[in-house]
Formats: sequence, C-alpha cells, structure tokens
Amino acid sequence: MAGAAILLTAQSRTLDIYWIDVEGGAATLIVAPSGESLLVDTGFPGNDDRDAKRIAATAVAAGLTRIDNLVITHFHGDHVGGLAALSKMIPIRKIYDHGESIEKSQEKGATLWQDYLAAAGNRRTVVKPGNKIPLAGVDITVVSANGEVISQPINHGFVNKLCDGAERKPTDNTENSRSTGFLLTYGKFTFLDVGDLTWDRELMLGCPVNKVGEVTLLQATHHGFSNGQSGAPALIWSLKPQVVVVNNGARKGFSNGGYETLAKIPGVEGIWQGHKGAMNDADHNTSEDMIANLEEGAADKGNTIKASVSSDGKFMVTNNRNKFSKTYTAR
Repeated sequence: MAGAAILLTAQSRTLDIYWIDVEGGAATLIVAPSGESLLVDTGFPGNDDRDAKRIAATAVAAGLTRIDNLVITHFHGDHVGGLAALSKMIPIRKIYDHGESIEKSQEKGATLWQDYLAAAGNRRTVVKPGNKIPLAGVDITVVSANGEVISQPINHGFVNKLCDGAERKPTDNTENSRSTGFLLTYGKFTFLDVGDLTWDRELMLGCPVNKVGEVTLLQATHHGFSNGQSGAPALIWSLKPQVVVVNNGARKGFSNGGYETLAKIPGVEGIWQGHKGAMNDADHNTSEDMIANLEEGAADKGNTIKASVSSDGKFMVTNNRNKFSKTYTAR
C-alpha cells in the first residue's frame, strides 16, 4: 500500500522547470514528478553571492532540501561561477560536466577551472554525447559535450532540408562550443537545453540530419544567440519548438536579430524572456506580460519563469513577476 501511495503521489505531481534570473548568466532548475532535482548551471560569482542566493531560494520554494544533480554546461563564469557559494547554502549530491576546460591555459580560464575542481571535489562525472543523466521519472539524453554531438538521431530525427545553403561559420575554440546539452523527455513533452553551444556545433547537431528531432520547449541557445555566435536557423527552425524561453540579461544575449530568428520558427506559440532586451526596439521584445524582469541593475527583482508539465502533455508557463500564465499542449 505504501508503494502504491508513493506512485500515486508521483503521478499527481508535475514536472517543473524554473528559469532563475541570474542577470544574463544561466541557472535552470528542474524538479521531476518524483521530487528528484537537476540544476543546470549556477550563475555568476560575486555580487554578495546574489546568484547563489537566488538559486537556493528557488530550490527551497520548490520544496527541495538538496540539489540531487547539477549539470555544468561549460566553464565560463556566468555558468559555473556561483558553485562555490551555492555549495555552502544547499547540499549538492552529483555534478556532471564535459571534462577539462579548454581554456585552462588562460589566466581567467585557469582560475575558473581550479575553483570548480575545488568546489566539485569527488562528486564529478564526465559525460559524453549519448550518455544518460539519471533523473527519476524522466529521460535525459546528453546530445552535446566537449565539442562533440550525438552520432545517431534520437526523438524521430530527420533529414533537414533547411541545411541546403545554410550559412556556415568558423570553428569556435572557446568553452562555449564545449557546452554540455541535453534533451529531456517526459511523455509527449520534450525540452532542449544546449547551454551556449555555438553556431558551428549547432549545425553539427542539425545538419544534414536534425539529430534531436522536433521539441516542445527550447531554451534559446547562448542567452538568446549572443550577437550571432549561436542561433543557426537551420537548427532552430527545424526544431519547431512550440515555446521558447530566453534566459537573457537586460543587455546580454538577446538582439533584434535573435528575436527575428525566434519569431520565424514555424508554428511557434510563445516566446518568454527573462529580461526585457534594453538594446532591442519595441518590435523585438515579446509581450511584456511574458517578460519576467522589466528593470535592470539595482531595480531588478530577480523574477523567475516557471513551466509546469502534466503527464498528459499539457503545460503551463507562468511569469512570477505578474503571475501571467499561458497553457499549451505538447504536439
């Protein structure tokens, strides 16, 4: 009877995804219906541990007493910088990364890498494309890591006609291109997060075959494509996400061109932003109801965006700033 009660409780819970405002860094918290958690990235260091505090507060509000799994997409300060402080605020059980930093020979990169090793200790597991990250109740497949992508299609991948004549860009040799990315599957619902994966690697993932298929929800690459370093239309448009969440900063990541790429996704039903793009004009920000933070600097309140996904594929996205929400159904 006790086992049946636990199963019923898990079935009645939603899959919850929180996009935490770390001012143009990255921190996405996933809580499975089982109650097990996965955090992707830890925001910036410094600023009186602002980002770590926001992550810990979101975790507590979600009913968590620990972070079961942490994925560090790559070793840039806006993704890994908050780890040391966060580790002191809430227990973290397991940490996944792509392997050694490609920037560890540079002064800044070496400091980030050594600080990461000190904070992570013996909790690290290095993942490769095709590996699974355990999270009870959902499937998580690593699709990119350390500059490589999955070799075989998943999720009904297909020959991508958008690759014909697609713009190519030079090979990126920074940590961005090493980003660990994954596809999460929960019934009909799919969520793709590939960190700051760069244009050249996006095309490796999308051409000539789209290896990840179509997805329900996309976290916009590289904080909203970062001035054309990411956001290859041949991949983004072929993914056909119903909903996109942009974890941008007021003056980081998003641009008029980035918004246009999202707006041209076939069948897109909603674009949500962590911040109003201060450098974008009025026609290149989504509806203010769907922007978590309208202010910048000291006036920023650190509001989150949350998606709650039911087992039947219906999901609700909510702006914590104004409680505005919209409901969608996974195709």
